Amino acid sequence: MMLIDRLRRRYGTGAPLGSLRTQLLRWLLVPLLLLVALNAVSVYRNALDAADMAYDRSLLASTRALAERVSVVNGKVVADVPYVALDSFETDTLGRIYYKVTGIAGETVSGYADLPPVPANVPRSQTYPALVRFYHAVYNGAPVRIAALLQPVYDDSMRGIALIQVGETLDARRGLSNQILFDTLLWQAGLLLAVGLLVWFAVRLVLRPLMRLKLAVETRSLSDLSDVDPALVHKEVRPLVAAMNGAMARLQSLIASQRRFIADASHQLRTPLTVLKTQAELALRECERPHADPEQLKAALRDVVRSIAATTDSTVNLANRLLTLARIEHGGDGAALSTFALRDVARQVGLELAMAAVAKQIDLELEDGPDGMVRGQALLLHELVANLVDNALRYTPPGGSVKLRVIEPEYGQERGQERGQERGQWRQVLLEVEDSGHGIAAAERERVFSPFYRAAATMERNPGGAGLGLAIVRDIAALHHAAITLDDGADGRGLRVRVAFARA
Repeated sequence: MMLIDRLRRRYGTGAPLGSLRTQLLRWLLVPLLLLVALNAVSVYRNALDAADMAYDRSLLASTRALAERVSVVNGKVVADVPYVALDSFETDTLGRIYYKVTGIAGETVSGYADLPPVPANVPRSQTYPALVRFYHAVYNGAPVRIAALLQPVYDDSMRGIALIQVGETLDARRGLSNQILFDTLLWQAGLLLAVGLLVWFAVRLVLRPLMRLKLAVETRSLSDLSDVDPALVHKEVRPLVAAMNGAMARLQSLIASQRRFIADASHQLRTPLTVLKTQAELALRECERPHADPEQLKAALRDVVRSIAATTDSTVNLANRLLTLARIEHGGDGAALSTFALRDVARQVGLELAMAAVAKQIDLELEDGPDGMVRGQALLLHELVANLVDNALRYTPPGGSVKLRVIEPEYGQERGQERGQERGQWRQVLLEVEDSGHGIAAAERERVFSPFYRAAATMERNPGGAGLGLAIVRDIAALHHAAITLDDGADGRGLRVRVAFARA
């Protein structure tokens, strides 16, 4: 749900995502439809231009044929047009044809005198090597296309330019244009249908591995958390499969952690509960013993009750530590991260454990130092410091000392100047707890962080411990990306625990 909410916030929608197949078909076919429409318009316009060129060529040929029959006779421009030619000019199977011959002085020599004149802004055609102009006009209520050709005429008595105009209605052109448009749309529709079928089949084929992955996940048993084979899907989807495998690996780790916690808790709680049961049975037998001296019975019951109270305290402490360990292994208590002074946490822990130190005649000292600003969960870091100080007090003999300090070493002092980093880019905050006890042997310093492991020397000095303190410290440090080390104390005596945090 968190991932879905993040995607919704990122893409600005609260609606669930629809079908992938539908979206792919939409994004493929809709642009394709637009491209086909644009292509159809382009093809239609090109076909119209080609048709106009063909009809203009035919119109020019008719104009030239008429121009060849224009001559000068007795000082006048005449057009010798046979009746058969006149019939062919006036009508055609696909439209009507009109002509007009204008003499040198602008007089109408032959044809339709009211044929529209040549507009002043019509340029000469560059397509043909002739003094011809093409233009559109309206004649007798119908649109016409007219070719106007300038024809030189002369004889011994005069020279000049005659104008020959031949026009035709657009019926034939419109019929050809409509036929071109119909053929174009029919072809493009067939092409679009074929491409749509191919795209639909391709999308269905490409999405088939995802359907197999879906089936493989759905048919798994509840206990099967093994990795999904990335080879089932395409290369682009493999990061998603890898993320699924990572999530299942974390789930396996969580389940293993829960099982380990249950096993550890049942193992560790079995012994104190058995002791409590034995002590309760002992108290019951004392109460049922006949002719018992009241004072002796009272003293015996007092000892048993004290023993039960001590065992109960030990069991409660063990249960609390088990719960703390389980909460940390599952990512903490869910509290938000904050920035605070580590020295304030250390001071608070020192005040809480001061009476225990005084009772054992141990000098508990918080050395002067910087605030040590860190970022994390204050309650968990309080638990970390409390466990370290409590362990130090437990395993330090009376008359000893426990020192608690917060240090901020200068850049490069602890880890050295790293290549490519500017001064002050990386800083540490060190928490140190140092005691004057018997310490931990170097060979056992790695193993003491395991839950319920206790070094031989510590078992002799504190047989009632649970072996969870340093395990809790390790997990809290790992949760805050801090490094923890165990070293000898001052002058080789005791133990110094150092936890290195990143400075906030």
